Amino acid sequence: MRGVVMYGPGDVRVVDREAPKIIEPTDAIIRITTTCICGSDLWPYRGVEPVDHTFMGHEYVGVVEEIGDAVQTLKVDDFVVGSFCISDNACEICRAGYQSRCVRGSFVAAAIGTQAERARIPYADGTLVPTPGRPAPELVPSLLAASDVLGTGWFAAVAAEVGPGKTVAVVGDGAVGLMGVLAAKQLGAERIIAMSRHADRQALAREFGATDIVETRGDEGVAAIQELTNGLGAHSVIEAVGTQESLMQAIRSTRPGGHIGYVGVAHEGVALPADELFFAEVHLHGGPAPVRRFLPELIDLIWDRKIDPGKVFDLTLPLAEAAEGYQAMDQRRAIKTLLTL
Repeated sequence: MRGVVMYGPGDVRVVDREAPKIIEPTDAIIRITTTCICGSDLWPYRGVEPVDHTFMGHEYVGVVEEIGDAVQTLKVDDFVVGSFCISDNACEICRAGYQSRCVRGSFVAAAIGTQAERARIPYADGTLVPTPGRPAPELVPSLLAASDVLGTGWFAAVAAEVGPGKTVAVVGDGAVGLMGVLAAKQLGAERIIAMSRHADRQALAREFGATDIVETRGDEGVAAIQELTNGLGAHSVIEAVGTQESLMQAIRSTRPGGHIGYVGVAHEGVALPADELFFAEVHLHGGPAPVRRFLPELIDLIWDRKIDPGKVFDLTLPLAEAAEGYQAMDQRRAIKTLLTL
């Protein structure tokens, strides 16, 4: 089969890979119909994370082709949406709603790589969710978004305790930040402030529900949030970048007693100042999103056409042109690239 492999920073190739096979009775083999490039894939692309002949991709939808003998909730020909984290959805941690930290879990990343024609999904019953039927073509991008960025933005909003009557600030205007705006709107936020300096992303943020745009960042961005909230700060803040600057901007934009949902992957050099955090009196909750917790609800919202997160894909390419998709996102010519098979 064909699949994307990153040989080194900036070196993305579509090559022949060995087709997956059932190994464990809990496995399923899926034929991937649509996949995409994630903002987090740019970290190794830019050399921030190590990479060496690495299978790429962790967002996917597709059709079940084969199941192991122990799989009970899926059947061949089901159209499925999968989480970017493998989980059995049965352990004590999963039952508490944190499938991304399943005791038997792992990440759908280098070991599987879903920017490919097929994938073996372990613990298929706990990781894959079938749709009510074969989706209409126009729903597929939105279902793909649910696999990661929508679920991650939704988790960020839930972690930030977004709800009716609250003011929400969103730090980061990439795909996850934009999905955080969408989630905040669905969860009833009264005011949603999107922090963005890019006109196309601002327009999409407003379409998803943003009521205000702040174009500045750092101390100026914090001051702008304070001015919009009578000097108090936002009730809820979504942090969707993962840098030192974005994390501090989130903390300083939150009112005392407020909540921060942080889902930007922090990298080397990002540190929490304990003294400032102590006196800020804000709640921090985040990490890899337990997308599987939200998938049934998100699939229903998409299926009933109540939300359209697929609008976040502004570039569509065939799998064979994945390298161009990476380059476009790296150069900010695209928010998120969808790859067709």
